[in-house]
Amino acid sequence: MRSDSRAGTSWETVLEHRPAETRQAVRERFESAGVTAEQVGAALADSGDELYGAALSGAADWAAPYGGPLAVALLAAEVGALTAHLTSRSSRVRGLAVDTLLGDYSAVAVAGRLGVSRQKVYEIARAHSTGEFIRRAPGRLP
Repeated sequence: MRSDSRAGTSWETVLEHRPAETRQAVRERFESAGVTAEQVGAALADSGDELYGAALSGAADWAAPYGGPLAVALLAAEVGALTAHLTSRSSRVRGLAVDTLLGDYSAVAVAGRLGVSRQKVYEIARAHSTGEFIRRAPGRLP
């Protein structure tokens, strides 16, 4: 697995999308499976593309370069955790935007522009969470 570009990556950085109170347990699971912060950072930076390609390769030992099936399962789960975090983040942005639009336009007009029902517009506007989110997705240049 590529890790050269992620050398020096910290656990706090790669697990930033996790709630602070869960990071230690997640880190311990990775470490007990022999997975480094650099490996996690690489998997998150490419959104799991390399893992996916290896899994579909048909090679009998495709998981070996990553530390075996347990390591791959943990890495894939972390890609999923980041994806869920980013989905929640985008929902918050969408909700805030729709709430702002409702200050200037009718729900019917907003619904027409978004391609959703009027009821869905109200649901979107109400649904934006107040959680803390990472400012930049992994793999992005500063």
